Amino acid sequence: MREEVRGFCEILGLDPCYLANEASSSRSLAVGADSVAIGKVIAGTVGRVTMQPVLGGHRIVDICWSASSSRTSRDADRIRATGAPAVQLNTGTGCHLEADMIARGLAELAPADGGVVMIENVGNLVCPAMFDLGERAKVAILSVTESDDKPLEYPHMFRASALMVLNKIDLLPHVDFDMQAAIANARQVNPAIDVVAGSARSGEGLGDWYGWIASRS
Repeated sequence: MREEVRGFCEILGLDPCYLANEASSSRSLAVGADSVAIGKVIAGTVGRVTMQPVLGGHRIVDICWSASSSRTSRDADRIRATGAPAVQLNTGTGCHLEADMIARGLAELAPADGGVVMIENVGNLVCPAMFDLGERAKVAILSVTESDDKPLEYPHMFRASALMVLNKIDLLPHVDFDMQAAIANARQVNPAIDVVAGSARSGEGLGDWYGWIASRS
């Protein structure tokens, strides 16, 4: 085990063997051997993202969804209404998903080869940053209804993410949110982070989001 992993675990009081090996169970599954897993962490309350049954544009690949919540199945129900298969993973009192939960979800989803599995983690920006679920990339979704200094308040999450999605930009005329400041703050903690801005309600920017997914597939 690398010394930096051991030291990190000692500081946080984590079991180093558990943390270092946690993602192996989801990576080793045979289902969807050529599929891509992308983890999403959404700042704020889970279940407030708008999903439209007709998204427009072109469907690039089959997408499966693994959604997390502490108790209910409402997130998965909303996603299924769009026509995408989904599995609800309830974390109970836990503050994040774990790899064994993803392994169970993948077994139920049975994604097709070459598809994309979206993992929606619990909506807190601390714990999910520290656990490897076997995903190819983490995506942090920041709504413009929040503060543009979130990347500085939660640097570990934005440092661990390959992409920051600025969502709900249709509300920009009504909120005090500086998009350029948000991007600068994210790149202060992670100079390599990609940025996509869009609105799930209006459809603006969805083409950029689809293109980013395709580039990772």
